[in-house]
Amino acid sequence: MAVFTAIAIASLAVSAYGAYKASKAAKDAGKAQQSAANSQADLAEYNAGIADVQATDATARGAEDESRFRMGVRGMIGAQRAGIAAGNIDVGYGSAVDVQADAAFLGELDALTVRTNAAREAWGYKVGAEDLRRRAAISRKEGVNLAATGDANAATIRVQAGATLLTGAGNLMQARYGK
Repeated sequence: MAVFTAIAIASLAVSAYGAYKASKAAKDAGKAQQSAANSQADLAEYNAGIADVQATDATARGAEDESRFRMGVRGMIGAQRAGIAAGNIDVGYGSAVDVQADAAFLGELDALTVRTNAAREAWGYKVGAEDLRRRAAISRKEGVNLAATGDANAATIRVQAGATLLTGAGNLMQARYGK
């Protein structure tokens, strides 16, 4: 009977130790998953910052391209005026003025298109940055939930281990004292 009791006590001890290790592993797994989720969130935040820089760059490039385009239009109108004047035609009267006005109008439309395209590009980067920031927030919340799940799993394992120990102790008592 003493051998049976010793084996049963050793079995309960091993079971308790195994439960302790499983509980710790569940908790550690939750923490590791939270850490991974936080790393993903950090990466998304970093990428959002890059998208912000790209949006600023797109706006600056657009302003520069627009300015350069307007200078080209002014140069083209100047060349038109010089060509018209070289033909001994009054550049400030009649169809000469109409040609210059049309060139200025179409040039302005094209310059505004350059500005609009830059604004659209920048807007795309800003939308991407906001999406990345929201994904980062979601990843952080997932990390908190994963850590809580690990803690809950650890608690469940501890409760199950306690129940196993109580059952084992009850079986030992019954074997020892009968009934």
